[in-house]
Amino acid sequence: MKLIGIVGSNAEFSYNRLLLEFIAKKFGNLFELEVMEIKDVPLFNQSDDQTNNPVIQKFNQKIMAADGVIIATPEHNRTTTPALNSVIEWLSFKIHPMDKKPVLIVGASWYDQGTSRAQLHLRQILEAPGVGAFVFPGNEFLLGEAKEAFDENNNIKDEGTVKFLGTTLEKFIRYVNLINELEKPAKPVAKPEDLYATGKVDTTIEGVDMYAEDWVEQAAAKVNAVEGNTYVKLDRGILTVDQLNHFLNSMPMELTFADSNNQFLYYNHTKPAEEMLASRTPGQAGNPLAKCHPESKHGSVQWVIQQLRSGATDVIRVNVPTHGPDKYVVHNYQAIRDYEGNYVGINEYIHDLKPTIDWYLKTTGQELVGGKADGVSGASAHDNTADSVSGATAHDAHAETADSISGASQTNPVEKIDSVSGASEKY
Repeated sequence: MKLIGIVGSNAEFSYNRLLLEFIAKKFGNLFELEVMEIKDVPLFNQSDDQTNNPVIQKFNQKIMAADGVIIATPEHNRTTTPALNSVIEWLSFKIHPMDKKPVLIVGASWYDQGTSRAQLHLRQILEAPGVGAFVFPGNEFLLGEAKEAFDENNNIKDEGTVKFLGTTLEKFIRYVNLINELEKPAKPVAKPEDLYATGKVDTTIEGVDMYAEDWVEQAAAKVNAVEGNTYVKLDRGILTVDQLNHFLNSMPMELTFADSNNQFLYYNHTKPAEEMLASRTPGQAGNPLAKCHPESKHGSVQWVIQQLRSGATDVIRVNVPTHGPDKYVVHNYQAIRDYEGNYVGINEYIHDLKPTIDWYLKTTGQELVGGKADGVSGASAHDNTADSVSGATAHDAHAETADSISGASQTNPVEKIDSVSGASEKY
């Protein structure tokens, strides 16, 4: 969890700075806290708009990216400092990074009452329209007599105070998680995919049996499809059908096209099925996707299509490790969209990355060091296999193999890859 800590004073020395630094040091096992200073933030003046000032924009971007905020406020004349007020003014003028952001208020002061009045005032400011922060209710942390509270290493001396601070922070973490969960956009209920392609789209060729071995030839005759040396005008080029075939077949990867009706329409047929990374046969063209995958994998296929169709992502990549140690095979499921951004199908392209990685290392003179290093990211693998979507690792004791469509992993037994879809089946 990433939190931003804001020092509520612009003084050279501040006990509130010490308090935030102590929190970052003592409770680093709970969250990462980045402490930010306000001394360079200009005084708020709406007639001199400095919203795009780099200092103000830094606060804006850091707070927006953080899970929550901790503000350590001193108490000056029973309220917060003008410098802290200026920061909040800028962050509620034309930009609103604090809106719905979980915030914890803490404070340290010379006197025994801590910063109770300043905290109360700051709470009212943060909850005002335009700021809209979700301030953590109750559980205030007030460090009184701060000049006596820290030892020579800037650690809070009293164990009871440290324990109470830790309890407050743990509760705030739960509050942050709750707020962020509540503020997530509701996930739309995905419409079930028709993997049997019983519907139709504008380009569906009707009147031809999708399961026919010679579907391509029948469909071509049905629509008088051009072939051979007939020219086709493309976006920025004119090629014959033969040239298009040669061009697609020259791609250093296996290409597959399925339309938005979930009908498998094309693959670049360059090798026999048994020599392909994901075997396909000429008779499969025209089949509905349900026919191209084992029924046990239909749920995974649906998930991939729903992610691409909905726009939740444009590509899903999965490493399939069953081709042996001399290959690093990646299945890419890429959404295809028309000029208006409408989903029109899937481009599945499969390739072995290892030759490219080997070429890169050779031409740059770099090496993979530190064990089994990940050739792309440099991360090392110590008897772990990275989940190809999430990056999560599977330890030896519970060896997992990524599902080649969804990226979801299944614990033992090891799985083999379905030769058509890349979906895995147990053996």
